[in-house]
Amino acid sequence: MRIPRIHTEQALQCGGTLELGTGAAQHVARVLRMSAGDALVLFNGDGSEYHSRLETVDRRRVTVRVLKRREGVAESPLAIHLGIAISRGERMDWVVQKATELGASCLTPLFTERTAVKLGGDRTDKKMRHWRQVAISACEQCGRNHLPTIDPPTSLLDWLAVTRADHRYVLHHRASNGPSAGTPPTSIALLSGPEGGLSTAEMKVAEQAGYQPLALGPRVLRTETAPLAAIAILQARWGDMRLA
Repeated sequence: MRIPRIHTEQALQCGGTLELGTGAAQHVARVLRMSAGDALVLFNGDGSEYHSRLETVDRRRVTVRVLKRREGVAESPLAIHLGIAISRGERMDWVVQKATELGASCLTPLFTERTAVKLGGDRTDKKMRHWRQVAISACEQCGRNHLPTIDPPTSLLDWLAVTRADHRYVLHHRASNGPSAGTPPTSIALLSGPEGGLSTAEMKVAEQAGYQPLALGPRVLRTETAPLAAIAILQARWGDMRLA
């Protein structure tokens, strides 16, 4: 049986006992219905995971004894920074969740000419907290011990101005060439537009900033599908995804 993995913001140290925070405690007690003596794995984003045992589980508190520390093995050597135009509804959640599972190291939500979603003030803060929780849940499931960075939403032009990587690509279904050859990169910036794609002016600015147009094949993919397919291809070429 698979041992549950739980994220916590707390400091973790072998041999120590701690009381889980409210969110993690409720998940352990009410959702997973775990009991004292059950095994679980804790991680807090420091890159390691901590094999632990539940000491107390009740409605008021959940305490855990940390038994053993283990270095993480699920991080890709290829750092992929995804700049993705904000999409409506659950599509953005889907991208955050699956990009995390596929090993993306950073995600930046972008405002573009054709972005229909409007954010600001409290709504932005709420979205940021929600996307972070989506990423946390994905890390708990897939075995990652590092949470991907999720940047505050920004404009496409600002993102192009500050983002640096060994290779830079912008997804465009009319591109005619593939990824650059040469020295294998350790970092990639990947730009993916909204429904309807980036405008002609935006594509021109991206290319001027060093972004190579990249197509994924003969089919036109949806805005939530294209970046995930691209990440998988890039991880297979230069990262840690392989057919067993």
